[in-house]
Amino acid sequence: MFKNPEKERLRKILNTSETIAVVGLSDKPYRTSYQISQAMQQAGYKVIPVNPEISEALGEKAYASLSDVKEKVDIINVFRRSAFLPGVAEEAKRIEANAFWAQQGVYHEDVPAILEGSGMEVIMNNCIKVTHALVK
Repeated sequence: MFKNPEKERLRKILNTSETIAVVGLSDKPYRTSYQISQAMQQAGYKVIPVNPEISEALGEKAYASLSDVKEKVDIINVFRRSAFLPGVAEEAKRIEANAFWAQQGVYHEDVPAILEGSGMEVIMNNCIKVTHALVK
């Protein structure tokens, strides 16, 4: 059964990361993905929007897919429905990142096996903003 990393490991991931690619980031300020990403941006992280439906969000150019992002990504933060997680995880394997982080309420049992051997830490059903506030 899947278990998220312990608090100390989450702290290390957040403390050693600079760039967060946010899959499913909306350009609408009332959406949760926007608000959480904005809070992480204000906490000092570079946020890269990944959403084929928008051209930019939070003052950053948006990319249609993770594969289109050319700069180094430390954390992939996912705001998509759980059913989409395996596909996002398959795409995530093609880029180098330290962590695959699915937001609160987003979980899929196949993700750990998909990302096994990728070197990525898997965190699911966990809000990155809440965790950041608790472990910093």
